[in-house]
Amino acid sequence: MRLDPAKASPAAYHAMLGLENFVRKSSKLEGSLLQLVEMRASQINGCAFSIDMHSKDARVNGETEQRLYALSAWRGTSFFTNRERAALAWTEALTLITEGRAPDEVYAEVRKEFGEEDLVNLSLAIITINGWNRLAIGFRKIPGEYQPRKIG
Repeated sequence: MRLDPAKASPAAYHAMLGLENFVRKSSKLEGSLLQLVEMRASQINGCAFSIDMHSKDARVNGETEQRLYALSAWRGTSFFTNRERAALAWTEALTLITEGRAPDEVYAEVRKEFGEEDLVNLSLAIITINGWNRLAIGFRKIPGEYQPRKIG
């Protein structure tokens, strides 16, 4: 690892944790949905550390291997609910923001499934995981040693 951001800048690291804790504990978003969003953004970003972490957490919290294996090809499956599909499409749109500028059709679909507050909180979850991915990739956080945690 190049450096440990938590040690190099504890206040900044705790600010990121604060946003993560808000999304996890204070928003009304389902933990299973957040785990799918985190996994999908991490796949897009190629963040091995986060893929390892979030796949382990998802499994410990009841996610099926089938859905995790198919996540990168979610559009071609019937394994995900309409709400999850809308969240995954929004995740891709915001993670790949330069490719499509969050298209109106993706926004229309996500608005069918999420109220205003939940959509803001979902967007903050996507922003947060993209930030964590950039820290992990940039500072070469080593995958494989993370121990999963039960949520709730």
